[in-house]
Amino acid sequence: MAYAAPHALTRTRDMIDSYAEPVATLGDRLTAAREGAGLDIAAMADALGLRPETLEGWEVDQAEPTASLMGRIATVTGVSPVWLLTGQGAGPQDASAGAALRAELADLRRLLAEAAARVDRLEEALSHG
Repeated sequence: MAYAAPHALTRTRDMIDSYAEPVATLGDRLTAAREGAGLDIAAMADALGLRPETLEGWEVDQAEPTASLMGRIATVTGVSPVWLLTGQGAGPQDASAGAALRAELADLRRLLAEAAARVDRLEEALSHG
């Protein structure tokens, strides 16, 4: 029986921590948040009431959003404002991490079903024994 690698979650956590300062810039985190929310630049700019060029400038670190816009960006993208600023805290959902967790859950359900079937067979054998 194969079990999911316990280091898979550590790798995911390490990838998410790579958005912490000084590794990633604010622009990097803005891009990751937008992409994590499944938005293209035009859709996010529209949601924020901005021109796409403004958002593009932020993502390449040519300028920075105001504090009030940071709160709106966090709301639109589903990340914490602290994560946007520092890379610490609740960042974007990593699709590969979700897939790994779903695969591990499916494997555990399969193992549980196999164990339940073995318990049933043993109980049956003992009751006729």
